[in-house]
Amino acid sequence: MRRILFIAMALGVVASLTGTVTLNSQADGTSVRGDYVEVRTASVFAGACHYNGELTTAGRDAMMAWNVKSGMWRGVDLTGVRAIAIVSAGENLADQNAARQAQIVIGENASDAQSRAMLEGLKSRYAAALGKIVSVRRGPLSFEHQSKAYSVAADNFAAITVEAMPDDLCCKMPQLIWYTPLVALENRKVGYTTKALYAGGDVGEPWQRLGENSAFYGSFVF
Repeated sequence: MRRILFIAMALGVVASLTGTVTLNSQADGTSVRGDYVEVRTASVFAGACHYNGELTTAGRDAMMAWNVKSGMWRGVDLTGVRAIAIVSAGENLADQNAARQAQIVIGENASDAQSRAMLEGLKSRYAAALGKIVSVRRGPLSFEHQSKAYSVAADNFAAITVEAMPDDLCCKMPQLIWYTPLVALENRKVGYTTKALYAGGDVGEPWQRLGENSAFYGSFVF
């Protein structure tokens, strides 16, 4: 009992000094969660020779897409909000020091308040992954997740079509997974990219990837 009282008193002192108390996001009802998929311009599941061949010449671009299933950010309900970010760097995105730029589109179904809150949440939680955000806009954006398939489309601007690997091969051969997702995920899996297309814009030239193991998917929480 004395130990419990001491811990409580210590927390009270910290709170009085800082003016804040860090709460579990689940406890204060602010946790934002949903579906996530990303595609890189390099295979994330491959043999060692293939990985080494791409490491210094590819993997400098990615698309990251979120579909919020539930949760609030600073009092704003984000359920149903969708967003996609195109990220580009001068080096492979596995390099934590690579200077990055990002272009973000938030689905037009979001209200002004939701758009602002979603952007604030992404910037707060994923600043390192996104780097310098050079442009933000709202527009048509669909995000479909059925079973183990994902389809994201941003009005002739960007598109992602990802399927699960046969027999969860990435789980059976984890030694062939060379990267980690750009954001922390629950139940992370490697996906097979049927198609990934970026039409070009504020963060780089157009690019397209077809038929390779270059995707991650799972559930995000922030």
